[in-house]
Amino acid sequence: MTTFSAIAPGTDLSRYARELTRMHDAVIGGARSPMRPRPLVSRSWQRVLDAGLDPTGTNERSRLPVAEIERRRRASALSAVIGDLEQVITPVADASHLLLVVTDADGVILWRSGSAPIRSRADALGFQEGTVWTESTVGTNAIGTALAEAAPVQLFSGEHFETTQHPWYCTAAPIHDPIRGDLLGIVDVSGPALTLHPAIIALVDTAVRLAEAQLWRRHEVRLERLRTEAAPLLSSTRGPVLLVDEDGWVAHASGIAAERVAVPRHARPLTVPGMGLCVPERLSHGWLIRGAASSSRMRMVLHVSSSPTVEVFGDDDSWHSIVTARQAEILLLLHERGPDGMTVAALSRALYGDDDHAVSVRAEVSRLRRAIGDVIESKPYRLATTVDLSLDLGADERLADSEFVRRSGAPGVRALGVDR
Repeated sequence: MTTFSAIAPGTDLSRYARELTRMHDAVIGGARSPMRPRPLVSRSWQRVLDAGLDPTGTNERSRLPVAEIERRRRASALSAVIGDLEQVITPVADASHLLLVVTDADGVILWRSGSAPIRSRADALGFQEGTVWTESTVGTNAIGTALAEAAPVQLFSGEHFETTQHPWYCTAAPIHDPIRGDLLGIVDVSGPALTLHPAIIALVDTAVRLAEAQLWRRHEVRLERLRTEAAPLLSSTRGPVLLVDEDGWVAHASGIAAERVAVPRHARPLTVPGMGLCVPERLSHGWLIRGAASSSRMRMVLHVSSSPTVEVFGDDDSWHSIVTARQAEILLLLHERGPDGMTVAALSRALYGDDDHAVSVRAEVSRLRRAIGDVIESKPYRLATTVDLSLDLGADERLADSEFVRRSGAPGVRALGVDR
């Protein structure tokens, strides 16, 4: 997590802050400036200007009622790990004059911790629990820009859109549910601009990794509880069998190798390589999947259209699963790459145009596995050897002619539209 740093080692923070302030005033004011903002900052400023925000910092802060803040805290999976996050930050918060802020996926600040003086300074800025800290409300800032870019962000002084935020630095990174891949919120560390240290990036990285690891441990505890509850049933079951949780993660496998299947649904068949088409059986806290060993291969068709779907064929039946455009782009890219697959960095470049979206790539792949099962292998990402994927282009004769490819925002997918 070093590619998004706002400063280079040895930077004179005071002088650099003055240079950024002059650049901000010139660029936002429409004048010429010998110094240009970083591409990430330039994109964000343009979004904020298009939204009509005022750079002087007079944009209205909306703050949710206390009851709504508490409701969001209770509903957030991060409530289970906020104590762990604070333990990472608190020991250095007072000495380093920094503030830990954790938001939900909407950019609403739910938790905040730090020394009393730094909290007081943040209050004057409206940087407090219950405020919505997105680009559309407070301009370019690490939290809102991390949400908009789906990537970690560090901003220093005059890179913020509002001049009232220039005395600050902020470093933020998305945190995802390691089980479902969903965005849970943003972890942010902020403080006075002239106290920024290169180690802040590592601190935020550590906090995110710790939180996601703790969530995964809780997931493993739930799987163990599911195995214990289902033990009598498993002992009397013969033939290939899978015991999976509500999200399709395998708690127990016998006669079959699988890590995850598509999320089971009542009366909906799903295909597992080596088991064929199966109808999941509902348990109190999960699902039982069993069937006679049959086809060891899974045949899938990606219907490339404005509303892409995946069709999975079993021995005697088939089922459809709606996928998002991003998930279809991942399948399309991996299909085109073949058995060599793509690294996380390569997939990030193909989807977003840079290497800075590794976190988002992993989350998207996790969501795709949740939708259609464990059909993508890792390191590098590639279609499983047991999967035969083909494309249905509809009325188009060539992939290059596909409207889906031509309208894609992913550079790697658009490149497929070039005659080869």
